Amino acid sequence: MNKKMLTLLLTAVLLLGLLSGCSGGDKSAPGAPAGAKTLVIGDTTFNSENWEETVDPHTTYNGWACIRYGIGETLVHYTDTMELEPWLATEWDNDGDCTWTVTLRDGVKFSSGRDMDAAAVKQCLDHLLETHDRAPSDTKIESIEADGQVLTIKTSEPVPALMNYLGDPYGCIIDVDASDFDKGIVAGTGPYVVKDMVTDDHLTLVPNENYWGGLTNTQPKLDEITVRTISNGDTLSSALQAGDIDCAYGMAYEAYPNFENDNYQFSSIQTSRAFFGSMNMTSPVIQDPAVRKAIAMGINKQGFVDTLLDGHGVVGNGAFPDGFSTFGGEKIKTEGYDPDGAKKVLEEAGWVDSDGDGIREKDGTKLVIRWLTYPSRQELPLLAESAQDSLKQIGIEVDINCTANRREFLADMTSWDIYASALVTAPSGDPQYFFTTSCLPEQSYNFGAYENAEVNALMEKLATEFDTAKRADLAVQLQQLILDDNAYVFCSFLQMNMISKANVRNYTAHACDYYQITADLDLV
Repeated sequence: MNKKMLTLLLTAVLLLGLLSGCSGGDKSAPGAPAGAKTLVIGDTTFNSENWEETVDPHTTYNGWACIRYGIGETLVHYTDTMELEPWLATEWDNDGDCTWTVTLRDGVKFSSGRDMDAAAVKQCLDHLLETHDRAPSDTKIESIEADGQVLTIKTSEPVPALMNYLGDPYGCIIDVDASDFDKGIVAGTGPYVVKDMVTDDHLTLVPNENYWGGLTNTQPKLDEITVRTISNGDTLSSALQAGDIDCAYGMAYEAYPNFENDNYQFSSIQTSRAFFGSMNMTSPVIQDPAVRKAIAMGINKQGFVDTLLDGHGVVGNGAFPDGFSTFGGEKIKTEGYDPDGAKKVLEEAGWVDSDGDGIREKDGTKLVIRWLTYPSRQELPLLAESAQDSLKQIGIEVDINCTANRREFLADMTSWDIYASALVTAPSGDPQYFFTTSCLPEQSYNFGAYENAEVNALMEKLATEFDTAKRADLAVQLQQLILDDNAYVFCSFLQMNMISKANVRNYTAHACDYYQITADLDLV
């Protein structure tokens, strides 16, 4: 059986599995009332592979599901220019040092019916700090006092980006007493609540009867929403074409032509979700600076964006897209695509093709790079293929391991050389997040064990600098340092495209990649 036929057969089997979960053509979960106004979303990312097993924002990265699917809300909201605006908090103030005063919105209730007052928010934040792996080091909150609708937060040192961090998905405000943390189901303030959840399969939502109306003063319009986990791109495309889902998140670019007609609509926006490679600094071959530099020069980023992404993205220079005017990629000097230059770098470092097979070797060792990535982000397998092709042209063999079981391989530092992943580098509109999570020793996204004393020192300055212009300058310096080390290769940034049927209203992409399900989401 040839590869194309095998792919078609696998897609058909997966699609049949998807359809078997529907009863009599009813797209909603079993038990939906007759005549209910229901909507089904196919989503590639609500799965354990992406650290989104539940909707509990206090565990790993599950907050993304909590805020995306309209269950939880944060103190601040991000505009599509990534600026902060009031949400559950109406105003906030800092004394220029370590004390913040946050005024909460009146009239907000949790889905449990409990009033959202300062005492409830303090309880939520205390629980977050006790249980979450990143929040304590991000926020450096030392104490919280509650008085009516006013929170007084004190940090152990100045944290200029505190409110930005509290807008992170882990900052969803939940009723701790009414949440079931064992099951991963929480009581938030958003327009929808969880009716049913099966990790790696589906999430069923119904309206929050206590919803406060949100920023648009709107009540939920749908009786039921089902988010189905569909990690296979072909199956996602087939399901939308067949009418078995109404909306799709994470559609493969090659499937876009199927939906460029009057029966469907696209919502598109530029984001800071980067597709990039982290070098494993413990790998003997990657420890050679010439190899890292040649890889950075040998990946054809523009070709990847133009050909495999069909122009749906922008080339990456630094950790942030060029649209971030104060600290974006246009301010960074990085290695451009230069295959001849890459060959020279390798030659001078002693990597030569002595046996004529097209792959260089040194001291009897072939120049083979083990490229680890995962399939649920449709761009990543394409990036792996593109890098494999362009690096082969300079004498580097790329061995691709594209697996949903990436955690096992990441834990074994001897099993990979480059890990290619997708990360929103500025989810809070501030540059600190990326460097904190990805560039400091022993942090959650520093998979390659990168460490640079100068980076560490500049991060200490960035962490306590309130002046926005100085923060931007520090972010530029930090990017230049990690790029001079060629510790990361930023290949492209995502142009977010969410696809829905023509009768769906307000299924909207946002620059922060949050707020997928809102009270405004509707069917007509």
